[in-house]
Amino acid sequence: MCGIVGYVGSKPTVDVLLEGLRKLEYRGYDSSGIACVSLSKKDEVFRHRAVGKISELSSSLEQIQIPTDLSAGIGHTRWATHGGPSVDNAHPHISRQGRIAVVHNGIIENEKILRNQLIAEGVVFTSETDTEVLAHLIEKELTLIESSLVDGQGELDDKFHLREAVLSVLHQVNGAWGIAVIDSHFPDRIIGAKNGSPLVLGLKENSYTLASDATALAGLYENVIYLEDGDLVDLSSSGFDIVNLSHHIQFRQAEALEADAEEVAKNGYDHFMIKEIMEQGDTLENTLRGRLLIEEGTTKLSGLEENMQELRKVNRLLIIACGTSYYAGLVGENIIEDLAGIPVEVAIASEFRYSNPIITPETMVVIISQSGETADTLAAMQEAKRRGASVLGIVNTVGSTIARGSDAGVYLHAGPEIGVASTKAFTSQVAVLSMMGILLGRMRRVSNVHGRELVLGLSQIPNMVRDILSQSDVIRQYAHEFCDKQHMFYLGRNLLYAVALEGALKMKEISYMYAEAYPTGELKHGPIALIEEGTPVVFLLPVEPVLREKACSNLREIQARGAKVLLIGGPEGMGAELNVEGHIPLPEVENVLSPIIYTIPLQLLSYEAAIMRDCSVDQPRNLAKSVTVE
Repeated sequence: MCGIVGYVGSKPTVDVLLEGLRKLEYRGYDSSGIACVSLSKKDEVFRHRAVGKISELSSSLEQIQIPTDLSAGIGHTRWATHGGPSVDNAHPHISRQGRIAVVHNGIIENEKILRNQLIAEGVVFTSETDTEVLAHLIEKELTLIESSLVDGQGELDDKFHLREAVLSVLHQVNGAWGIAVIDSHFPDRIIGAKNGSPLVLGLKENSYTLASDATALAGLYENVIYLEDGDLVDLSSSGFDIVNLSHHIQFRQAEALEADAEEVAKNGYDHFMIKEIMEQGDTLENTLRGRLLIEEGTTKLSGLEENMQELRKVNRLLIIACGTSYYAGLVGENIIEDLAGIPVEVAIASEFRYSNPIITPETMVVIISQSGETADTLAAMQEAKRRGASVLGIVNTVGSTIARGSDAGVYLHAGPEIGVASTKAFTSQVAVLSMMGILLGRMRRVSNVHGRELVLGLSQIPNMVRDILSQSDVIRQYAHEFCDKQHMFYLGRNLLYAVALEGALKMKEISYMYAEAYPTGELKHGPIALIEEGTPVVFLLPVEPVLREKACSNLREIQARGAKVLLIGGPEGMGAELNVEGHIPLPEVENVLSPIIYTIPLQLLSYEAAIMRDCSVDQPRNLAKSVTVE
């Protein structure tokens, strides 16, 4: 969830680090800092840290004397885990003698034991973080290595000693890490290592950048290497080596970096979130492109082609995800059960690992993650594989850990998502699950005629989304009318209950307004006690005639108790017919294809509410884009 940048090359180090950290701001953070090696000062690294935004770090750097001969450097944006936001807890952390600086993503699980050992040896800690332990341990191991040298058996400045010290420390720690280390004795050197927390290396002649996210490399590098768990990379401006924890050289293939600078820019929008909402017509087209076979009434998901025989035999699907991806999974459950008749269970990833799940040889596990690095979801995937399950991944980020660890999978092709609150990734996830539902349905019980209707309908969704987005001014008006309270309800039936859950989550995430979602018919079993005069209710009107009739009955129940209703769905005039305070009409589509178009107004509503309430839209408080620690 934190951001790491490390750089060796000919450009001004501080400028490169700050620009990389700015590109990683979307991940969520509360403090930041940089550390660099000076060519003329071998006794300690140069370090500067600040609480707050990168702008605070940048402006405070302008107030101090920065060495003019800085070489290798590392930077970090921190999201507080061990210890609150403060300068002392901000990364990078330095060692006892000031020689070593470390940035770290992840959690060192045996930190307390290691800390107590170091304190007993006279080390004085200056922070509450687990990362500071790494800095002291690396310096300790390096001192032991260098002091054990006998004349004629080695050089005190041998660059491999730092690598040996880091490897030794990594064998002592338990937990997850993505780290970058610099040593004041080696001005042109960075050591990086990965276990459960992502690191990617940007490659260019005599210039290398190590980052926790390829977004930091967009526009700077054409080729990257995604490090794998257990990798240690030893960088200098003249080249690099990758070894594993047993010191063996590893070969990692460079890959083309798909993200470009334009994709990670706002392009005239006020926020990344509204940019990503407004581009969903295009991102959905990208997700669907080449995958819809209208004449055959089915879909083609190339990443699953080698698993077609296995898919035919599957008698149960287990979908595992967190947050917004979990809600996409709930939508997928309804679609796949409806079309294919296969039982589907959706599990919250953070609970799955600690349960005792039932996985049979006919169970297939589907892992959903935008980033492909979510710690809980990754742990759940590993547990499922340990139990013998075949794992399919639905991810957006090429080269991510989940993408590489899955047996097969489907990329979303939605492009980088920068806003912390997921929008375009959710609709692309639902689109992929819809295509899976059609594919599995055609294998089992969906006719060619019905299949063609579904595929044709799915092909029309991007243009429907564009039409809905054109109503943004109307939705802005409703945000001002409906989102001025302290709490609100979202109600939906069938597939639209999962959409209601996602809509309520968006409202909570970015406007800090308490919003709760319920199945429409469930409200009267308790929660209706909270409805009073003026309570805002976002009411998702079902597509199916029978469900619509039942929902209208529920609508009258809440109106009788004074609810202020914003109706989503149904044709023009339906709002007046039902006597609601607000109405956003939507095009009529088949029930299983409805979730995407119902989602769009809810995203816009939450965005406009956040603007109205003067909230931080792209970087909501307490949230991180990619949760890489449990």
